[in-house]
Amino acid sequence: MKDRPSLTAWRVALSRAAHQIFDRPPVLEDPVALAIVGERAVAQIRAAALRYSLRPARYLRAFLVARSRIAEEALAEAVRRGVRQYVVLGAGLDTFAYRNRYSASQLRVFEVDHPATQAWKRRQLAAAALAPPESLTFVSVNFESETLPERLASAGFRGGEAAFFSWLGVTMYLTRSAVLGTLGYVAGLPAGSGIVFDYAVPPATLGLARRAAMRTVMRRVAAAGEPWKTFFAPRELALELQARGFRQLEDLGPEELNARFFSDRTDGLRVGGLGRVMSARS
Repeated sequence: MKDRPSLTAWRVALSRAAHQIFDRPPVLEDPVALAIVGERAVAQIRAAALRYSLRPARYLRAFLVARSRIAEEALAEAVRRGVRQYVVLGAGLDTFAYRNRYSASQLRVFEVDHPATQAWKRRQLAAAALAPPESLTFVSVNFESETLPERLASAGFRGGEAAFFSWLGVTMYLTRSAVLGTLGYVAGLPAGSGIVFDYAVPPATLGLARRAAMRTVMRRVAAAGEPWKTFFAPRELALELQARGFRQLEDLGPEELNARFFSDRTDGLRVGGLGRVMSARS
């Protein structure tokens, strides 16, 4: 993805918008999700109600909103502890900064993404008449020639203070060394820093049905030019995180996610089980 925005980021945005349209009650209240995809896309979502009601679409939608809900709840806890910096890695069309209830003095938000995806997002925002808030700083990073710490520092990020990071829908597309390098960077920030990210488990560890579903997803994203590269077994990942200095870990799989967010629903919305969400704090 050198000169075009991420196709997977667009698909995630459509699913988040579909959640606002079809699912009651919403797990993630996000009216901006409709504005940022635009009126035409919203009309197409409504017209495709049958497709969005199919089980694979509902499974994916549930996971996407659950991981965002976990990240935003963990962020709120970090702010209560005094954290004043929030970094959204691989921001795509994430909308938190436009729903942010904290003032610029309480929380500074840094959205990090590839220049092409970030330029595309800013066009979407302009078309929706959504002005970037005072608390937001865009940080474009071309990882082929720039490093995350350098770009954050140049954007005003204070490396001597604790920060909270979200990193959703990204790790599986990167190399293992890139994932662990970024996690090591976050762990090396002052005590109290933390991160929420999702990850894919090795297909061989899944049952036949889930393995087949994962293979379908992997073929689809590979066809879009964004193949999955990295998988972690939960125990292996925990050891990697602890070795880098994270002290508190919470790893949520499909059972935990369904119990937390979907147990009392009558519409069948629930997580299907292809990914996990990790919350780690130093």
